[in-house]
Amino acid sequence: MLEIRKQLSEDDPAVHQVNALAFEREAEAQLVEALRAAPDSIPELSLLAVLDGKVVGHILFSPITIETAAGAIPAISLAPMAVLPEYQNQGVGSSLVCWGLDTCHSLGHQIVIVLGHPDFYPRFGFSAALAKDLVCPFGDAGEAWMAIELQSGALSGVRGSVRYPPVFEGV
Repeated sequence: MLEIRKQLSEDDPAVHQVNALAFEREAEAQLVEALRAAPDSIPELSLLAVLDGKVVGHILFSPITIETAAGAIPAISLAPMAVLPEYQNQGVGSSLVCWGLDTCHSLGHQIVIVLGHPDFYPRFGFSAALAKDLVCPFGDAGEAWMAIELQSGALSGVRGSVRYPPVFEGV
């Protein structure tokens, strides 16, 4: 049975391995380590999928801001999400996203932004239309640039540039 739980420090090597194998490179694994070490890291938002005692998936939600003419609006980034290749397309990623969004909501976060697969994330409520007035710092991402409101109307009238921590550059 699949268990979703908060990442603990002893899980660090398994999380590194999941991200490195899922993305077939080290960049995302190093990104996770840097984001988790950041002073504004939210430990409750680094989640694992565990199956029969083995870490098979990981998702991380991190603080970001939307810079608007009226000031900065806090938001959360969903990035990265990784599932070991042999466990992909079995519902592990969906379970991580659902659990993570519920946790974000329970912690009082109102906006989550993702740069991800436009065939995957809309099933959870992510929408490119909600992100249309938010400038992606990684260039024109088209339908892959999406947002979800965890509180209805949280993005109403919001226009601005999304700011990620510098560790995202080059990933």
